[in-house]
Amino acid sequence: MENFGTNAALITAVLMNYFNGIYNGDVPLLQSVFHPQAIIGFDLNGETHFKTVNQYLEGVKNRKSPQELGEEFKMKILSLEIINNTAVAKVQVPIFEYNYYDLLSLIVVDGKWVISNKLATKVN
Repeated sequence: MENFGTNAALITAVLMNYFNGIYNGDVPLLQSVFHPQAIIGFDLNGETHFKTVNQYLEGVKNRKSPQELGEEFKMKILSLEIINNTAVAKVQVPIFEYNYYDLLSLIVVDGKWVISNKLATKVN
């Protein structure tokens, strides 16, 4: 694939679409950043939950978005590590009065970076 700088820019674009999809409740945009077989794992208050990407997207579809609730956009990338055609991003997603941290695994599929797994935990 391309060099580190190019890959970092491509991954950043995927992550911004991820943030905007969450913030605006834009399910098609959010769906575009995930691989169809992605698994989402949550550690919420010490309890572990797993969802398929479709279950996750259904939850986003059936809730009010942070944008609709008038929340300020505060999501950000904390770190990014790229090794060949794989990457791990640590991101902060403060929404719904909670402070979530997500660890996102990304991989190149058909020449495009996609999220293959999401691990999320709520810090407060």
